[in-house]
Amino acid sequence: MMTHYTTDEIHGHAVLQMMDESGLTYSRESLLAAINEKFGEGARFGICSGGNMTASELIEALAAKGKFVGEPDAFKFDPSAMCNH
Repeated sequence: MMTHYTTDEIHGHAVLQMMDESGLTYSRESLLAAINEKFGEGARFGICSGGNMTASELIEALAAKGKFVGEPDAFKFDPSAMCNH
């Protein structure tokens, strides 16, 4: 059974869109800082396969799902990896 995020969580797509629109490359640390700045340090996130994640947990989940391309300290979102829903 798939676990879905709740309505008070920010969907991971919002983070991926932020990354895509920035045109920047990120390290995990700089991405975490950008997420905290945009969404707040206490924000919780959800993706199709789970929810109630911190920003750090979201970054790990997105990386594990192959959403990023590049080097560990200079990666960006791969738009071709966006799920269409």
